[in-house]
Amino acid sequence: MPELPEVEVVRRGLERWVAGRTVARAEVLHPRAVRRHVPGAEEFAARLAGRTIGSAERRGKYLWLPLDGSDALLAHLGMSGQLLVAEPGSAPERHLRVRLSFADGGPELRFVDQRTFGHVLVAPLTARLPRWVPEPIAHIAADPFEDSFDDEGFAVGLRRRRTEIKRALLDQSLISGVGNIYADEALWRARLHGTRPTAALTRPKIAELLAAVRAVMTEALAEGGTSFDSLYVNVNGESGYFERSLAVYGRRDQPCRRCGAPVVRESFMNRSSYSCPRCQPLPRAVRRVRA
Repeated sequence: MPELPEVEVVRRGLERWVAGRTVARAEVLHPRAVRRHVPGAEEFAARLAGRTIGSAERRGKYLWLPLDGSDALLAHLGMSGQLLVAEPGSAPERHLRVRLSFADGGPELRFVDQRTFGHVLVAPLTARLPRWVPEPIAHIAADPFEDSFDDEGFAVGLRRRRTEIKRALLDQSLISGVGNIYADEALWRARLHGTRPTAALTRPKIAELLAAVRAVMTEALAEGGTSFDSLYVNVNGESGYFERSLAVYGRRDQPCRRCGAPVVRESFMNRSSYSCPRCQPLPRAVRRVRA
């Protein structure tokens, strides 16, 4: 699933190609793409026609395009969603779900989703100062690149979770935008195993981990994000190339880039976790349980 860097790459593309333009027509080609828009596909299309789009915004893994008025077009890419710009009249993509054409006759915005786990909807904006965010995601925490993100509040909340550190990093009510890939990469940089109890972390170690989260995401953003297949692309259909810079994720049995020990893969919440057994040793309590 696209994480913060991949979604930010898409946001920047939308800002360039879509902001300031007026929607002429919206077409829903698959009802599942607007399943979260409760009034239905026809109402979704009617709500967009004639509306002017503002600056593209993002929180964590969610994107939205503010509309003139008090609502926004909200998008979540899911596992395979793509927001693409395409010339009017060009061949439709195989999994095209929603298409927006514009009054200026320029490039269309298309929502393409092979697995249809993603979705788009029109939702009211609500105040979560200093920002206005779409109501369906008002409960989501700020992401670590927002000015409103509170490092001290994160540290307090993390220690109160009484859980494992990786589970806490994936908790979108604590910190948004971090997914499986960048959690593993940040934990490697901070030399922490994902099963380390949050309550045992010191304030300096939490600060080191948060710095690692920001650093790895900044580097990924500079390289267009991480693309393991053709499903994640930017608005022009181009893949990112941070995969080649990953330290542990997806590198089972390959040498750790820091110490040379073979990277290990473990099952985690129906997914996979990757770590270095030497740089990120299991906590003693976990080792005793597994012995």
